[in-house]
Amino acid sequence: MKAVIIYSGGMDSTVLLHEYKKEIQLAVSFDYGSKHARKELESARFNCHLLNIKHIVVPLLFMNELFRSSLLQGQGEIPEGSYDTDNMKSTVVPFRNGIMLSIAAGIAESNGLDTLLIANHYGDHAIYPDCSEPFIDGMADAIKAGTYNGVKLISPYCHISKRDIALRGRAMGVDFSHTYSCYKGEEEHCGKCGTCIERKEALAGFDPTSYKV
Repeated sequence: MKAVIIYSGGMDSTVLLHEYKKEIQLAVSFDYGSKHARKELESARFNCHLLNIKHIVVPLLFMNELFRSSLLQGQGEIPEGSYDTDNMKSTVVPFRNGIMLSIAAGIAESNGLDTLLIANHYGDHAIYPDCSEPFIDGMADAIKAGTYNGVKLISPYCHISKRDIALRGRAMGVDFSHTYSCYKGEEEHCGKCGTCIERKEALAGFDPTSYKV
């Protein structure tokens, strides 16, 4: 396997980076104008340097101009509370993973790489349709059919929870202090947005994160 990973710098994709570090030839991050892009990219650069994995950042700033989401800069406040509440739908960035996977597939083919890794997991909620198993299966078929070398899309965590991912990362010695999750993008995790709440639950008992609340 010679793989490209879509790598945000968050805790899930960082565990995936460590788990497949021997197979990963290239880590691709995307800057699409999110509020937390700067902090996530800091973590991505740190971990790629730590593991000596080539890392590139692809700018997708047109998404901030053309798409509507509270996750994007200048587009409303990040809601607080769990993912079970309807207001979390405002954090959806339409077809984000579809765009990123398409670009990463082209990068993989252009570099003679045969596998594409993504760290979506079972706990990714129904409000994010481009994290669902049917979406991943459909994209896997499209990517394989649309590349001369039949690039294979693999989602190793699709059937496990974020807690399972955290436990797997702990077993591998992943330093979660060098990952970032908070949608608000401040220096310290807010502790109140949906992704902070999920992070707390996943890392319970071994969480090095400093939260405001």
